[in-house]
Amino acid sequence: MEQLVDTRSFIPQIQVELRYATADNFTGQVVYNFQQCLLLKETALHLRDIQAELEISGLGLKIWDGFRPMAAQWKFWELVPDERYVGDPRKGGRHTRGTAVDLTLVTKEGKELPMPSAFDDFSEKAYQDYMGATPEEIANRETLRTIMEKHGFEGVPTEWWHFDLIGWEDYPPLDIFPH
Repeated sequence: MEQLVDTRSFIPQIQVELRYATADNFTGQVVYNFQQCLLLKETALHLRDIQAELEISGLGLKIWDGFRPMAAQWKFWELVPDERYVGDPRKGGRHTRGTAVDLTLVTKEGKELPMPSAFDDFSEKAYQDYMGATPEEIANRETLRTIMEKHGFEGVPTEWWHFDLIGWEDYPPLDIFPH
């Protein structure tokens, strides 16, 4: 079985702000109680390459969510049973495999770049093809998408921040509970 790793152990300079380990998320409550951004080693290695390339331009990555235990996936599904935004846990979900990541771009000082919507916005502003944002926000979203795709990830149409490692469906859901 593939093992989950702490992303910071592979990419010490990456920023991690796990929103679901706090009440600062769309649920208003803590969804899981661990602080490490866990991902499959293969996923973390791809992100390491992205971080290194971004640093050349004075940018970096900030991760909001990585691996999600199955119990958390069920909690999200109970709140938002809409596959445009939350994976059906009966199918395993994407974040439960260690291959999905929610993230954004930051400056080297850690300031988030403006994007067309906030994280976990369930409106059309979050869509990958939303064009009603400012030119700067659209350019930042496209920079993120371009570099993620270049390094083996694919996005989803309804969330500019969500990316899956290509081939994610070949990895089984991991029903473990990190501490």
